[in-house]
Amino acid sequence: QAQIVESGGGLVQPGESLTLSCDASGMGLTLVPKAWDRQAPANQRETIATVTGRTSADYVESVKGRFTVSIDNAKTSMYLQMNDLKPGDTAVYYCGFQSVSRVYWGTGIQVTVAS
Repeated sequence: QAQIVESGGGLVQPGESLTLSCDASGMGLTLVPKAWDRQAPANQRETIATVTGRTSADYVESVKGRFTVSIDNAKTSMYLQMNDLKPGDTAVYYCGFQSVSRVYWGTGIQVTVAS
């Protein structure tokens, strides 16, 4: 079983930046960074970034140019740098790591953007 833990969320003002961290562990599992999702109130959960390499990802249009995914050398931690945050970015953010058989997700962390 894998353990995926997000951290770094909180309340920020519009225009500010925030970095989320995601740490993965799993006895006997090989875990590879997979994606960041988010779910805003009353909205469906959406994938906002799909990892394509240690320093690259595919981003949904609404965050492109503002959000950046990075991964540590050991590939056990993943980060989401969020710049120029907007109220529409308010959501619970989830990170996922892929094993051979499935994607493991964290329990999510709240990000609130409000003045």
